Formats: sequence, structure tokens, C-alpha cells
Amino acid sequence: MTVVQSSGSARIATAFERARGIAALMPYVMGGFPTVEASLEIARACVGAGADVIELGVPYSDPLADGPVIQAAGTSALAAGADLAGVLEVARSASASVPVVLMCYANMVFAPGVEAFVEQLAASGACGLIVPDLPQGEEPDVLAACDARGVALVPLVAPTTTPERLAAIGSRARGFIYVVSVTGTTGERRELAAGAADTIARAKAAAAVPVALGFGISTAEQARRGAEAGADGVIVGTRLVRAAAESREPAAAVGALVTELAAGLAPAR
Repeated sequence: MTVVQSSGSARIATAFERARGIAALMPYVMGGFPTVEASLEIARACVGAGADVIELGVPYSDPLADGPVIQAAGTSALAAGADLAGVLEVARSASASVPVVLMCYANMVFAPGVEAFVEQLAASGACGLIVPDLPQGEEPDVLAACDARGVALVPLVAPTTTPERLAAIGSRARGFIYVVSVTGTTGERRELAAGAADTIARAKAAAAVPVALGFGISTAEQARRGAEAGADGVIVGTRLVRAAAESREPAAAVGALVTELAAGLAPAR
């Protein structure tokens, strides 16, 4: 299977290959929460604590894939004046240390125009883009714009993704495949989804890029189980955003949790 290796895809691939744990650790940071500067400090804390890649969210008024904790953080960030320009400044700073993958919604891509949006993203140094509500018919145009500017357009796969759809996703996947462990929205869960290993295996069989597991991972034990289920990377979001919301020192609180997650992914001695 031939995969276009943009500069963003290549950098992400290197991060997976050089991951310090048994899987790449990928914390989610809500850009602009509690403030733009605080989110930058949180991103830096994640890097210092062992993050291999950072998923950086852009606050949006109608975040269909996000659970209540991340929705609340996005609402707070918007109320505090966060916007795309500010979040891209966070990306610019953090991307000097690790690959940054921006997560946003389709309207944010199409409102300024696909070319203009991707141009801004590439200029920030971000390596990738995740658009959970990207319409299938719009994928080719967004993919072409991303490929032209060295940005990896990262697709999502769910337990309900059909074999036909999965084959199509795998043929044009860039950077990595984001495997959604459960149907529904983001959020903390007590156990790793029972069918996660099967979804991971299906995704890995369909593509030549790494596979990262997200939605529902909140503890070091769950992160390790995700890796043992076959994930090349694990994404942790809600737990970290909640820690930032509940602490007077958000960066320190998030950094401590990322340290725990990194320890959970440490290779067995």
C-alpha cells in the first residue's frame, strides 16, 4: 500500500517509532483553556512529562464528538476570548518539541476556505489535522490541500465502521488512524471497551500507518491495556481536561497525570 509521506506524516511516524513507552503517549489539550497562555503551559507540561504527540483541540460552539467535560472547557475558552489564531500560537510553540495534531470541526475548516485554513495550520508548524465531522464527499479536497502543505489528515475509525469504509479510509490514511474505542462522545470510562482490540486489529490490517486508540482512556492501567490490545498510541483527553479545570495550577496537575500515564506505558524490565 502506498502512502504519501508528507513532512507532517514523516514527523508523526518518527514520534511513534521513538516513543519512550510501549505505545506513543498522546495527551489532548484544549487550546485556550483555561486561557491561551495557560493552555500553552499545559502543553509544555505534557511534553516535559513524557508526551510523544499532542492533540490540540480548538474550542467550538457545537462539538458533536466531545463529552460534557471537554464541551464545558471549550465553552469556557470561547467565553475567555480564545480563537483559532490563539490556538495556532499554542501549536507553534509546542510543535518545536513534539508533533502537534489539531482537532477541530468541519465548519472551522470550510468557513475561511479549505486552502486558507490549511495554510494557516501548516504555518503554525502543526503536523496533522483531525476533523471528526468531515463529510465523506469533502474528504478528497481537504486531503489534497493537506498533502500539498505537508499536513497529515488523520482519519477516524469506530467499532461500527464497515469493512468497505475501512478499506477506503486505510488507503488514504495519513499520520495515523484514530480508533474510537466506543461509539458516542469522549469521556472517562471505568473499563477499556471490550471490542477495542478487534477494532484496532481491523484498522491495522487496512492501513500502513500507526493506529492510536482514544475515547475512554483515563488511567495508566487503561493506557497500558490499550497498548497491549495492539494500539501503537493511546490518546487521553477528558481526564486531563478535568484536572486542568479542577486545579489552581492546571499545568502542574496535568503534568502529574501525564507522568503517571507515561509510567503506565513504560516497557517492562
